This record gives sequence, C-alpha cells and structure tokens, in this order.
Amino acid sequence: MNDIVIFRGGGDVATGSIQKVHRAGFKVLILERESPLCIRRYVSCAQAMFDGETEIEDLKVKRVENLEEIEEAWSKNIIPIISDEDGEYIKKLKPLAVVDGILAKKNMGTTKDMAEITIALGPGFVAGKDVDVVIETNRGHDLGRLIFEGEAEKNTGIPGSIEGYTSERILRAPREGKIKVIKDIGEVVKKGEVLATVGKEEVLSGLDGMIRGMIGDGTFVTKGLKIGDVDPRVNQKNAVAISDKARAIGGGTLEALLILKRRTYGAN
Repeated sequence: MNDIVIFRGGGDVATGSIQKVHRAGFKVLILERESPLCIRRYVSCAQAMFDGETEIEDLKVKRVENLEEIEEAWSKNIIPIISDEDGEYIKKLKPLAVVDGILAKKNMGTTKDMAEITIALGPGFVAGKDVDVVIETNRGHDLGRLIFEGEAEKNTGIPGSIEGYTSERILRAPREGKIKVIKDIGEVVKKGEVLATVGKEEVLSGLDGMIRGMIGDGTFVTKGLKIGDVDPRVNQKNAVAISDKARAIGGGTLEALLILKRRTYGAN
C-alpha cells in the first residue's frame, strides 16, 4: 500500500506533525522553498535546506536533490527535504497524502486532487472543498481539533499568551535590510537589551527571558517581518524541543491521516 506522505513546508509547527507521521511508519518527504525563513531554527526541518542536514529530537533530516536520493534517505530512516515550491514531486510520487504545513494563513496552491488524502494546518483552507481536513492551529481549547467541514479560526495577529506575555515576545525587523544577530537562540536576555540590528536600527527585547527563536544571521529581512521571539520561561530545553503547540497539532494531523486512510482503504 502507498505509504508516502508529502509535507508542503517544514517549519517548526509543521515539524511537530512530521515527527508524529514519521514515527507512525509513513515515508515522509518535505517540500520547501530554496531559502525558507526559519525562526525556531533548532526545531525546524526546513533548516536542513541551509545546513544540508539537521537533527531534531529523534528525527534526522537531510537535503536531497532527486528521486534516487529520496529513496536512499528513506532506506536509512532519514527524512528527505527538497526544494520544490510548486509540488512537482507530488506528481512524480503520487503520495497517499499531502499535508500543507506552510502556515501562510492562505492557500498557496494545495488542492484536494493532489492525493487520496489532503490535510491543511491552520486558516486559509475550507475543509471539504480545498482539502479533506483542516487542523486548528490557534491556541486554546480547540488546538489540534479536526475540522471536516468549514475553516479554522481566523488569524488574530496576536501571539498566544505565555505567562501573560503576547506581542511583547515577538521580535520584528525595524526596517528592510540584512540582519546582524547579536544574541542567538538559547541566550538569556533582559528587557531592553539589544538582540539584533538591521542597518543602524536596533531590535530590543520586550521582556526578560530566553531567546527561543531567531532568524539566521545575514538574512535579508523586510520591515515588520517576524525575526524571532523571547520566551519568559528560561529553560534551555525549550530551545531545542518541539513546542507543546506543534505536538498538539501533530497529534491532530496523525489522527486525521489515520481516519482518512481507514475510510479510503478499510481496516487493513
């Protein structure tokens, strides 16, 4: 039976789903942009696009360039990731399922006819029309819920609260240009401390805490782009561990995959 699951997008939230689907025994392939924007670099499969390979908890991810290298990675229990924004490898491999984990808050081209099973994470999709199932990604009581008809909650633009902090946690580029990272992931910082610069403009911490996410040094950024976040909980493990949110969404993704697989192929 076809057991290939292709993920469009390999950021930190999608990585929670990638881990669970991989652990369940499916052959996972990740399609990414050539230069994805990675904030939580240590827990994003997409970082392998820059580094060639990465390890996240029990996952090993390797950048590949063709079908032969994809098959080789699978044979070694490694997750392959390849540059393919347009989904050409979906046509080539005809997977059991396609999971849209781009989290762009809008549909970047995923359709129900891409595979027997189609799943999307977050808003921008209508379940039953664009994909089979949408997974709720908004923090709260419904996080990870399966939506078989309708849409996920709209993006509020307000980050989820951690110990009472919301927007203060987020770091944004003050202007367009290349970023110079001064304090990187895992470092403990104080409110008002300079964490990065873009040109001559400084990016300051909005609270005391630990840097949980920071875009790569030298990345070209646009004004207002999210470039990092500060966690008020100072725990070094948080810098290298998949988040509670990503794990919850991952559980929903795997549940949806197994439900739809059973409906398509029966108990066996």
